[in-house]
Amino acid sequence: MFPVRSVATLVSAGALAALAACALLGGRSFRVLPNPERNILLVTIDTLRADAVGAYGGRAPTPNLDALAARGARFEFAHAHAVVTLVSHASILTGRYPYEHGIRDNTGYRLDGRQPTAATLLKGRGFATGAFVGGFPLDRRFGLTSGFDVYDDRMTRTGPTGEITDRERRADDVVKSALTWIGAQSGKWFAWVHVYDPHEPYEPPGVYASGIGPDAYGGEVAWTDAALGPLFGRLRALSRPTLVVVTSDHGESLGEHGERTHSLFAYEPTLRVPLIVGEIDPAQPDAKVRGRVISTPVRHVDLLPTIAGSAGAPAADTSGTSLLDAIANGRGEDRPSYFEAMSAAVTRGWAPLRGVLVGREKYIDLPIVELYDLATDPQEAANVASRRADRARVMVETLKQFNVAPPARARQETADTIERLRSLGYIGGASAAVRERYTEADDPKRLVEIEQLLTRGNDAIRLGRADEAIAAFRTIIEKRPDTEDAYRKLALVYWRTGRRALAVETLETALRNGVTQPEVRIRLSQYLAESGAPGKAIALLEKDAGDDPDALLVLGNAYTLANRNADAVRTYTRLAQIAPDNASAFENMGVAQIQARDLRGAEASLRRALQLDPNLPAAHTALGVLLARTGRKAEAIEEWKRAAALGDPNAADNLRAIR
Repeated sequence: MFPVRSVATLVSAGALAALAACALLGGRSFRVLPNPERNILLVTIDTLRADAVGAYGGRAPTPNLDALAARGARFEFAHAHAVVTLVSHASILTGRYPYEHGIRDNTGYRLDGRQPTAATLLKGRGFATGAFVGGFPLDRRFGLTSGFDVYDDRMTRTGPTGEITDRERRADDVVKSALTWIGAQSGKWFAWVHVYDPHEPYEPPGVYASGIGPDAYGGEVAWTDAALGPLFGRLRALSRPTLVVVTSDHGESLGEHGERTHSLFAYEPTLRVPLIVGEIDPAQPDAKVRGRVISTPVRHVDLLPTIAGSAGAPAADTSGTSLLDAIANGRGEDRPSYFEAMSAAVTRGWAPLRGVLVGREKYIDLPIVELYDLATDPQEAANVASRRADRARVMVETLKQFNVAPPARARQETADTIERLRSLGYIGGASAAVRERYTEADDPKRLVEIEQLLTRGNDAIRLGRADEAIAAFRTIIEKRPDTEDAYRKLALVYWRTGRRALAVETLETALRNGVTQPEVRIRLSQYLAESGAPGKAIALLEKDAGDDPDALLVLGNAYTLANRNADAVRTYTRLAQIAPDNASAFENMGVAQIQARDLRGAEASLRRALQLDPNLPAAHTALGVLLARTGRKAEAIEEWKRAAALGDPNAADNLRAIR
């Protein structure tokens, strides 16, 4: 069950009030009639467990969601098809399972823009369409923009210590952007509002900061509900009614089954989601409507047909079924649902997790199979697969009705994308080889200790505890020598603490142990080049860099350090063609051009780099050197001042020398 929160007194009162409202309301039961002229609002709350919401018996105060449920439809047994953000949202927007829309993890996949989505369907029906997202996993680069007139993915957030990040933004900022757009619409609209706040790290603001760990998670949930209040309030002042659909992409484990957050397993804390459908009609503010609680199993793929049906539009080519009849009747047809958790499979080579829900039975297909009766065992404490072998075989056949082929290999991501996702707690990284057969040793249940050690090591890095991080990553390598994350992170700690030879040795060991992810080879080349062995780095990458931006960046640097400036410029030119917005390509090209005495070309490259990213200290420093060499001393000083302000010690040395 959901852990007890420190805000229990506030919550229990709110939950009781919502229940009382449901009991006292008279009038008709809630239903949704097709209306092509109403607005439609889809709200997705990242990482929100169903049992965290007051209307579902949760202890966090969620009066806005509870009020919507009290006069709408609350689905008691709704499930996602995946346990990471991008995959789930692709299913929500397309009405298709992950193997159908093709996205299997947050990294390495893109939604094909030709696939129909809620936005493309409704835009074709005359709706203005706007998306407002709060987390980097939904950045426009991942392909969910199709059909949206506006896709607002600007990420800026100030953390508790004053640092500014570009990986997420607070719920109130997302809502503010959505309200500005809604206020500018004269006709009907479809808006998707995604708020990220319940996601780890749990840092609720102000009075919602209720402690650490699970208590802070409850504070995040309460804060998110409060941030949505102005959005729901604005709908009551519009000229049209608005259908409101609220769900989450997945839940949060909070330590259950050994998982601290989400992405590894697909147990109920991360797979079961809240789903509330309501309508806010300014023309009937006091209408007495009885809410419905629907216990029929429903799925994320059902949302697109439901949204389309509410607008009187057919939704072709989806795997879901409209929930409008279920809302009208108080129950619907019981259909099986497919789910998966592929992150560890596509990035680490662990066994892929797939499963199926049929009624209240849940089957998880892994080397160690699992079968649970959720009606009697909602905590999934008793695996009955061996005791109910006949039933397990039936569930296997049901799972085979879905596509259980191995996922397509993930594409290589840029270092920037990978690091942003890793900073948010996702596995990230290059694709691991897909295998034909997995054993019990590859089952995530047997490897959860590895996941816990990785988390411990990452936490130690963040807290500056190098020895603790080293111990964690070395233990992982001893237990599971194919864990790419552990080698890379161990090498990083060695590198940052001045133990360069050990950093190189660690990555060379990874290659000897058969770790195939290209990121290992790229990092090793970087460390070799910067340790005084650029020739070895070039030999390692020269034939295999291909069109990988990170590999080309490292290879170009190795050429520069080896004084092969023409090769460096050629490599950076290729990189700029592949990634024309890559500021580092132009920055490094400028440095190579300075060494090759092409000062005119160097100035153009460095100015282009700073146009793309004004906060590159080395580019300011290099431009200052160029300006000084060409007799523009005053301009050089200004560039070095900018570089020094950004933390480049070389710029400070140049300023002292020139004075």
